[in-house]
Amino acid sequence: MLKHILKDDPVYRQLKDGIEDYRGPILVSGCTDTAKWHLTSLIGNKKKKVRTSVEVSERQYSAKEVQELFSRIIRKMDRLILAGNETLDRVDEDLDLVTDIPGEPVKVSWELDRYDVMDIQGKLKEQNISEKGVLVKLNAVLTYTANEKEQASYQCVACVYPKKLSGEESTKKNVEEAIKKADTATKEKKKLILPEMLDTNELRYYQAFNERGPVITVMGMMIGILLYALQKQNIRKAEEERKKQMIEDYPEVISKLTLYLGAGMTVKKAWRKITEGYMKEKEDENERYVYEEMRQTCHEMDSGVTEAEGYENFGRRCDLQIYIRLGALLSQNLRKGTKGLSELLKLESIQAFEERKARAKRLGEEAGTKLLLPMFLMLVVVLIIVIVPAFLTMQI
Repeated sequence: MLKHILKDDPVYRQLKDGIEDYRGPILVSGCTDTAKWHLTSLIGNKKKKVRTSVEVSERQYSAKEVQELFSRIIRKMDRLILAGNETLDRVDEDLDLVTDIPGEPVKVSWELDRYDVMDIQGKLKEQNISEKGVLVKLNAVLTYTANEKEQASYQCVACVYPKKLSGEESTKKNVEEAIKKADTATKEKKKLILPEMLDTNELRYYQAFNERGPVITVMGMMIGILLYALQKQNIRKAEEERKKQMIEDYPEVISKLTLYLGAGMTVKKAWRKITEGYMKEKEDENERYVYEEMRQTCHEMDSGVTEAEGYENFGRRCDLQIYIRLGALLSQNLRKGTKGLSELLKLESIQAFEERKARAKRLGEEAGTKLLLPMFLMLVVVLIIVIVPAFLTMQI
């Protein structure tokens, strides 16, 4: 590809600036591939324009320049292939046997005399390298890409050693070699006797600790704890929802009882009337917990539980002070007589509606508090929309 146009030549500046009325030679340097420019040609007195392309072919080297090119590459070839090694006299890391020379029209092919020690890419095969080192002869053929008949040869010898090991890696390698020797010596025996000594040091063997088992165990325990906590949270949330719904239904229950008792019904009959009305409406509405408890009370009375005891059980199952008070009120009036019960229920109904209004007011205040954060965020957004454009338009 085109490496660069001579920057002190007029065509460089004109082509860069988009000027199309240039006349004269185009000078290039370092062109190793065909380059192309799209220009507009003006014919005659500039009345006719023709869109055309100018191609600059790869620069051809003379025979002398090719030899100078090869000489220059050969001089730096040692440095190009060393990679992480300091010298070819001691090679303990992979070489970089390049096949292309950066910025030069030259290809390189390699031949080695010891493919058991190093492959064609320069990677070492450590299992075949002795501690004393191995000499590897490398032959390279440099070929000029524009004329493959133009070639040059490069040769070098690398002394290859095993990779330098750290203290721990060296010890590990020695232990593995000792075990390998023991395995070779006991091939005909039923048991493999592991070496007990390494030089002057005693060897002890332990089964490798499997980290996956404890990790899975700990994760399983954590998941179990989280699931248990989630279940508890769901139960607590359902209980809170149940109590909230029963508190909301209390004024309605008291109002119905007051209405039916005022119409001349007994407490038991009024109780059953309320549950029957609930069962008719249940198909179109969700389950209401307080009415389900009232149904349970009807079943208890049908099974032989006294009416007074049934109302007390109803209050205990509901587990709310208002229903415990209602159950006690109904039970006491059954024992003492129903005189004055309607007036007591009317007072209870008035109090229940007052509590319902107070609760609604409190919920409204809580909702307003929860809206403070969104309102504050909206205020910040509005301030940003107003202030940022003002700052951007200010002339400092």
